[in-house]
Amino acid sequence: MFEHVEPFAGDPILSLNEDFQKDSRPHRINLSIGIYFDDAGRIPVLDSVRRAEAKVVARNAPKPYLPIEGAANFREQVQALLFGAGHEALAGKRVATIQSVGSSGGLKVGADFIARWLPGSEVWVSDPSWENHRSMFEGAGLAVHSYPYYDPATGALSFEAMCDALRRIPAKSVVLIHACCHNPTGVDLSTAQWDALIPLLAERELLPYLDLAYQGFGTGLAEDAYAVRALAAARGKDGRPMSFAVANSFSKSMSLYGERCGALSVVCADAGEAVNVLGQLKFTVRRNYSSPPIHGGQIVAAVLGEPELRTAWEAELAAMRERIKAMRKVLHATLTAKMPARDFGYFLSQQGMFSYTGLDPRQVDRLREEFAVYLVRSGRLCVAGLNSGNVEATGLAMAAVLDG
Repeated sequence: MFEHVEPFAGDPILSLNEDFQKDSRPHRINLSIGIYFDDAGRIPVLDSVRRAEAKVVARNAPKPYLPIEGAANFREQVQALLFGAGHEALAGKRVATIQSVGSSGGLKVGADFIARWLPGSEVWVSDPSWENHRSMFEGAGLAVHSYPYYDPATGALSFEAMCDALRRIPAKSVVLIHACCHNPTGVDLSTAQWDALIPLLAERELLPYLDLAYQGFGTGLAEDAYAVRALAAARGKDGRPMSFAVANSFSKSMSLYGERCGALSVVCADAGEAVNVLGQLKFTVRRNYSSPPIHGGQIVAAVLGEPELRTAWEAELAAMRERIKAMRKVLHATLTAKMPARDFGYFLSQQGMFSYTGLDPRQVDRLREEFAVYLVRSGRLCVAGLNSGNVEATGLAMAAVLDG
């Protein structure tokens, strides 16, 4: 029955992480997987999250199935975090939100929804993008293309080329855009560029699909949601409010990776559309995993909903963000000192957990084989894996392979 089944080649990032675990060299450095580590190289347990979890456990509540769309308190807090309390889109009940199994689950539910209700629409993702984006949408039966995004010559955004490409794609196309902290490059649109892009998306009748997995790791919680709020305030070509989708995650911002806490929100033109969209999202969930888990979502709801915990969490998140920025500065200084003729300023202008180093696959292989520094072969570096004990060694190793 299964003789024809081919072996799985393995996920390139997770396979690389497995190779790292097998490496016996004591000085090995893992900068491949997208996880935030503290300065001691550990995945932190945030104090705000620990206290919230203690409260959730102390309730000693039963564990029934959640509604298909997830817990109401979780969904309400997600909407307030994304759009800002009292946003017109929320007051007008134009937002359909489901609690999902991580933002990956939200992305996939949204992909299935698009395949069913926007037949003929195709998806456009940035070049490059997170590897799983293409797989998820293709897995839903959608054709996936790419639009220009990253300029390797400057380490910055190819904004004009991006806009030119979007002007030429068919109306009703889905455009996947990272709302902040672009994975894998760390290159983001400025607020001015978002302000220029949104009218283009409206005029071309394109459907923005935002991936917001790193809110708070760029500039701040509100600042990183700029695109979400600007789109929610925008009008389409027909004069009605724009429609778009946004998948968000708490894996990084609350260090809740294995709890799989995420959401999908679809912003509609009016409340009636939102009711229908929410119903069809629920039907999509029912056909996949029926309903989301309780525990992690209630931790998130407690952190966001209780003022003392919310304040503590925002301070912890800010500390994580600033530590990443500090590592960028040290890496930049180390590389600049070793190679003063070369401009490494992109490490400072890029933001979030990731940066494109400019290393080619051969140089990445040398880093791993000669210096025990693990990067994805695209040259993506997880800045959150750097710490005061390994950042200078990483910079010196990178300089060595760049010079060779």
